[in-house]
Amino acid sequence: MSRTRSVATAATATVRDRRAFLAATGAVSLSAGIGLALRPGAGEAAADSAAVQGHAAVAMSREAPAPPLAPYTRGTTLASVAAPRTSSGFRRLGDGPAWQRVVRTDLAAAKSGREGRRTALASFVQFTDLHLVDVQHPLRYEYLRTQTSSAWRPQESLSVAGAVSLVERVNALRGAPVTGSPLHFVMTTGDNTDNNAKTELDWFLKVMSGGRITPNSGDPRRYEGVQNSGLKLYWQPDEAIRDSDKQLGFPQIDGFLAAAVRELRSPGLNLPWYSTVGNHDSLPGGCYAPGDSFFAEFAVGGKKLMELDEAVGAAIWKNVKNGGDPKGAAFRDMLKSEARRMRSVTPDEGRAPFTPTEYLQAHLDPAHTGAGPIGHGYSQANLAAKTQYYAFRIADDLIGVSLDTTDPGGHYEGSIGTAQLRWLERTLKEADKNKEHVIVFSHHTSKTMRNLREDPDHPGESRHGGDELVDVLAGHRSTLAWVNGHSHKNDITPHSASGNQSFWEISTASHIDFPQLARVIEVVDNHDGTVSLFTTLIESAAPHRTDFSDLSQTGLAALYRELSFNTPGARTDLSGEAGDRNVELVLKKG
Repeated sequence: MSRTRSVATAATATVRDRRAFLAATGAVSLSAGIGLALRPGAGEAAADSAAVQGHAAVAMSREAPAPPLAPYTRGTTLASVAAPRTSSGFRRLGDGPAWQRVVRTDLAAAKSGREGRRTALASFVQFTDLHLVDVQHPLRYEYLRTQTSSAWRPQESLSVAGAVSLVERVNALRGAPVTGSPLHFVMTTGDNTDNNAKTELDWFLKVMSGGRITPNSGDPRRYEGVQNSGLKLYWQPDEAIRDSDKQLGFPQIDGFLAAAVRELRSPGLNLPWYSTVGNHDSLPGGCYAPGDSFFAEFAVGGKKLMELDEAVGAAIWKNVKNGGDPKGAAFRDMLKSEARRMRSVTPDEGRAPFTPTEYLQAHLDPAHTGAGPIGHGYSQANLAAKTQYYAFRIADDLIGVSLDTTDPGGHYEGSIGTAQLRWLERTLKEADKNKEHVIVFSHHTSKTMRNLREDPDHPGESRHGGDELVDVLAGHRSTLAWVNGHSHKNDITPHSASGNQSFWEISTASHIDFPQLARVIEVVDNHDGTVSLFTTLIESAAPHRTDFSDLSQTGLAALYRELSFNTPGARTDLSGEAGDRNVELVLKKG
């Protein structure tokens, strides 16, 4: 730990050491790394290292609160968590008991007195699986609701309001809950969008960087979708129809759909933010290989399927789960065969799928810079190389790595190609050499990287799964943690290795399914041969209690949470166990 200086103690450094000086004043210099997979050769390591050694300051984090404010609990799940206050029917939420912090010593002992010795190295926030949904998109398969609750959720039309409220929560935090150090950045770990649609990408970037958002597509005057279809399969909020959800106690809320597609305003994060890509960002439906012209034309067209025979739906969903239709051929054939049952909707070119290049270009657009950095981790080098992975400097001697774990061959599980794996190995090797630490970010977890289909754009290149990636990360002393999402569940896994090469895998629940969370992560040096990673879960700023007559932006965000809690068939284990929530994760790092 000799080379690692904390944010708190770096103030004693000279101004000539620019990064340390900026860290001391709450302005950590972050430089976007490149995702360029260089050809094998002697110059690779130096070129890759240069990507994270640059000194260009791109943004400033907020100043740390005064020391008496740390540690604090307000605004976190250490103070209160949304919980049901009624026991039957449509259950109303209120302020529930807090989740206490748990110390996990799976990988190293927690030595006494560390509270007085520790210094903060970095603090940041993880968003994951925001799933900003264009609920009127023709390519959505809501009719599979009888097969899986994830096909359609009653709260989805409020996803933008919910995400804006999460931004408001982060903006209101006074610093890191344990150390009080500045929050340096926010990282999204994929599935920022839901349907690989340009509408959703625009909404996501404005949520994060600020702007006015109208979460509507098609007819600008009204909602056109399953929730005013008259079909009992879906909650019809504005109608007295006794649909399947109202039979379970869901309310009738006059004006709900008009409010859901009304303009919202996001203040944007007041922190720098970085982006990681997920399968729903890259693949139609989150599971089909991109590039099919039929899907692209259907997405912007004027027809939408809203109901499907049970047996046909069961076969489609079985194919999705098993990865039996990665290119969507059976799904395409089904849509063609059901043409007569489709309903007319207003066509909209804005619903077109975005390509990886367009995803990068949108992040690099100055209109979406917000609090920075330009590109939010992505660079012109990514555009040139057609890659979506990169490295960036978090603080002195601490590097972040964002991976692209989506398999372009199709299916919702992931993997990475050989070129990306070799680039990661070089980055970790260089960090080992420089006695730096690394935190890796990705969308998929180690348990959901089992899809080794060939990337159509890189024929002959091998794909590598989660077990192999764990071995690579555990082969380097620099690895501290692997932070990811995808599973929509809080889950923290220790990965043990010899020679102080163990690391923690931190998976965080989504912000679309209850309990709708994000996670603050603090890295501290205990000055006893160990590092601690403190994780603290946060909810959006919306109140736990709802009022069905309050259709304001804040009221909708509160409804977003309560509707998600009541979603029929939704999993009830996504909060994880106590050891997956608010924790101190101790790690031996000499």
